[in-house]
Amino acid sequence: MIKKLFVCILVCVAFTTVMADEGMWLPSRIKERVKEMRSLGFKLKADDIYSDTKASLKDAVMQFGGGCTGEFISPEGLLLTNHHCGYSSIQKLSSVEHDYLTYGYWAKSKSEELPVPGLTITLLVRMEDITDRVAAGETNASIVAEAEENGRYTAQINSMYYGLQQYLFVYQVFKDVRLVGAPPSSIGKFGGDTDNWIWPRHTGDFSIFRVYANADNEPAEYSADNVPYRPKRFFEISTKGVEEGDFTMIYGFPGNTQEYVTSDAVEYVANVANPMKIELRTKRLEIISEAQAKDAAVRIAYAAKHASIANSWKKWQGESLGLSRLNTIEKKQDYENYFSMWAQSQPQYAHILDSLRVAYKRVAPGYFVRELFNESIGSIEAYNYTVNLANGAAMVDAGTITAGNLLNWRVNFMKDYNVSIDKAIAQYLIDEFIARAPKDIIPSELLAAIDNCGTTEAFVDSIYSNTHLLTAEPLSSVDIQNDIMTTFVGWFNNVVKNNRKYVYRNISNVPEIENWYRPYMQALREWDSNRAFYPDANFTLRVSYGTVTGYENVDGEYHTHLTTLDGIIAKDNPEIYDYNIPQELRDIHSRGDYGRWGVKVNGRTTVPVCFLASNHTSGGNSGSPVINGRGELIGINFDRTWRSTMSDIEFDPTICRNISVDIRYVLFVIDRIGKAGYLLNEMNLK
Repeated sequence: MIKKLFVCILVCVAFTTVMADEGMWLPSRIKERVKEMRSLGFKLKADDIYSDTKASLKDAVMQFGGGCTGEFISPEGLLLTNHHCGYSSIQKLSSVEHDYLTYGYWAKSKSEELPVPGLTITLLVRMEDITDRVAAGETNASIVAEAEENGRYTAQINSMYYGLQQYLFVYQVFKDVRLVGAPPSSIGKFGGDTDNWIWPRHTGDFSIFRVYANADNEPAEYSADNVPYRPKRFFEISTKGVEEGDFTMIYGFPGNTQEYVTSDAVEYVANVANPMKIELRTKRLEIISEAQAKDAAVRIAYAAKHASIANSWKKWQGESLGLSRLNTIEKKQDYENYFSMWAQSQPQYAHILDSLRVAYKRVAPGYFVRELFNESIGSIEAYNYTVNLANGAAMVDAGTITAGNLLNWRVNFMKDYNVSIDKAIAQYLIDEFIARAPKDIIPSELLAAIDNCGTTEAFVDSIYSNTHLLTAEPLSSVDIQNDIMTTFVGWFNNVVKNNRKYVYRNISNVPEIENWYRPYMQALREWDSNRAFYPDANFTLRVSYGTVTGYENVDGEYHTHLTTLDGIIAKDNPEIYDYNIPQELRDIHSRGDYGRWGVKVNGRTTVPVCFLASNHTSGGNSGSPVINGRGELIGINFDRTWRSTMSDIEFDPTICRNISVDIRYVLFVIDRIGKAGYLLNEMNLK
């Protein structure tokens, strides 16, 4: 009995002790965490972080595009985010003649700032717990309509704890966003995919944009008459640097964590979904990389696509390794066993885990098909292009958009499209879909067509050679509905239709499963009452906090918290695109000419580049401000270490670290490489 009790305590500690570094807390509830934050070095008050009635740090943080974070750093709407967050925007504005990816871009005045069509930034106006309002009978539609104030704002309702609580988020969306500055990719993406998710890191992962508004400081479509937006709050910038043990706070929009899922979900992720997705993306990346190495235009056109594919590909590998190292499945099974012992005496909770397991078994096959389809047929560019083209043509017929809108979209797609790459990928992915999908969902027309052509390669050659959708023919002369590519797309209509019931962020969010998580979360709160339950990330604004710290990577190998320019020079290799730094950076280093940005590190004068901290982050936190105890900007978050990527499911405080570019390196690059020191005059440097 004593042994069983001791094991129970160990198991419970593994999942119930929330360390100071763990958690993604709702800003409106941050008052509950301030005491602990102060113990780590935080100097401000809760309403300095979030307030509905006065300007607070939340007004300096925005969602950048659809999946990153950014922060205001001047009273004139100047903002920082990651280079990889601005990458697709920089790529859209680039060409062989104006290769801003390779050489960077620096506006010398506001008149040279480049509008980015389609790019938006989203500012949180307020958030509200509406759980009681919904329970009292108010509808989501009426709550949203009231909050939007006849179109002044946009609003959405997000569930927390699998629907136990409902929160209203009210936003302003700005549509006139312009590129101000970006370092060359050899700085902003230094190390490329090789160094992605890796420490030590030497990446100057930042880019600079500006938000414009109308004369009333309100959101507006792009206009030459717009003026720089005047934010309610912007970050002051500390140039004093960071030391081991310093307090750090991250403010941003983390996208997806699953801290409370059962072992069934972890087993699906680690042993079923991740291996498939990793394997399929590996081949896609090989095909794209080979083509990029042969042609500069292809390298530019596929730069953002390659980066997007590779980012999750490498993350999933680290995640699976981390879950295996931590024995997460086994630990969760033990935790669930002890929960079951307690639940036996609670009739309302006694069979929740059994119901969850049954639901996972029912849902997993269909959810896997959805993920397989997305990673195979749904990743063929011509497939997606045809779907969008057909939908766009229908919208033109309905008068929703103009023929000119559709033509512009087609031109933008074709600008960055390479048919040889897509054909090679299509051939591989069609074969993989047929090999991995249940036989009863594979379109019989597809199998018959391949059989008729003899091979998948011959079939792919046939549809790409005979389609008119990928040619330069005017759209008005193309019969989209009866094109061979449209026919190919149509064969998968039933698969797509059946997949719709599984279009949720994670398998655990499929309603058949999620409905059981609501009482399960309620039960956990009653049983595990000492556990600090923070809501899973869902692209809503969150605060995480920790400290600057290194970590033991493997036995006997300790990684310190800081990297410097000396490490960049050690990796510099003119023969490798991702490591071929600008000559000017080499010259500055050889002269030791760092100006105001040089500091002593281990007895040498150099420039700090990146640092580690113990904040809990996830996808969506890219570009998040890293703030010291006084609320000053000290860095920009951009990554996690590879062994940390399992933190979306299990956070291990001994190993989980986030990686940030040191703000001093950002300022150094702006000043000495970009020759854009005038931008520093907008900032409040401390």
